[in-house]
Amino acid sequence: MSKPASAESQLAIKDGLLNVFKFRWLFIGISLLFLVPGVYFIVSNMVDPEIQAPVRLGIDFRGGTLLEYGFSKPVSQPDVSNIREVFDAHGYTGSVIQIQQPRLGINKHAVEIGATQPESKPAAPETAAPIAAKPETDKTPAQKATPETEVLQTEAGKAESGVATIVSIRSKQLQGQDDVIIRKELESKYGHITVLQKNSIGPALAKELLSNGLLALVMAYILIVGYLTIRFQFDFAVCAMAALIHDTIFLIGMFAMFGKLFHTEVDSLFITAVLTVVGFSVHDTIVVFDRIRENNRLYFTKKVPFVTIVNMSVNQTMARSINTSMTALLTMLALYFFGGETTKDFVLAIIIGIAAGTYSSIFNASVLLAMWRNRGVASPASKAPVAATV
Repeated sequence: MSKPASAESQLAIKDGLLNVFKFRWLFIGISLLFLVPGVYFIVSNMVDPEIQAPVRLGIDFRGGTLLEYGFSKPVSQPDVSNIREVFDAHGYTGSVIQIQQPRLGINKHAVEIGATQPESKPAAPETAAPIAAKPETDKTPAQKATPETEVLQTEAGKAESGVATIVSIRSKQLQGQDDVIIRKELESKYGHITVLQKNSIGPALAKELLSNGLLALVMAYILIVGYLTIRFQFDFAVCAMAALIHDTIFLIGMFAMFGKLFHTEVDSLFITAVLTVVGFSVHDTIVVFDRIRENNRLYFTKKVPFVTIVNMSVNQTMARSINTSMTALLTMLALYFFGGETTKDFVLAIIIGIAAGTYSSIFNASVLLAMWRNRGVASPASKAPVAATV
């Protein structure tokens, strides 16, 4: 009589269409296959004397100056070499120069920063509003203008002109009046240039930003491990952390490759993207782990193998995880293609991280947990799941 009862209880347990534990080495192999190129580029960047970091750091983390010039004449890709030669001649070698399309309302933006004025008549020097001045203090004629203020005042006195091409330049921190001299040399070749943006970050502040960003990542990992240990068990936390490390290495490896091949730099927004990806990934992992814990309690008295519970739980939550991730990915893709240039790398990092996090939550974290709990059991994958007699 016990045999039919066992068969009946076994039929009540639906293992699911996908046996994740049976193909565990395939899923782990796919993860390693995607991680290897990233690790290669990370190591390559670290030994590269120009980069000397896992990824190509932007001025937020290494210090420097970001310039955004609006050229009145069209500038093509071959002109980038000529612009770089001007910076190299003044000692600013290794500058990253990129051509961007003019944004809508670029003339309005130039007026706001003091580069041009909408009036037909040039503004008087004493009425021009220099950018370098602080909002709470008014500049009097007796005050001595800084080189930056003089440049922006000169631009404010010129008639408004259209911007045909935007050129973004990231270089070492400009000293003295070098930015004025370089701009005048470029104007002699390419006509009038409007200063759209100029940001400078010193080495001390850049080092502090980098150390704080890394500290934030480490703290996030520690808090996640502590939370998962309290809510679940320690082995759950370790497997979730392994999945998070997989996502982080994959994301950093992709941007290491982008930095090596396309000179893509990471800034403080990249740290924000990594933290966002970590939060999204651990959310998917918790959904799967929570279902595993519920099913484990439900079928504990029937002595159902833990491998079967993991397979069943993954199949029950897979559709929810994929649908949630697809909704977020569609939103991020819209922002990537139709958003601004300044947030494109940030959005790309989130897209890559969400895709990797969804995969690791389903096929890595759960598989590692099953392997952890199933160690010491003889040939679990080769045996069909057998329920204990009730």
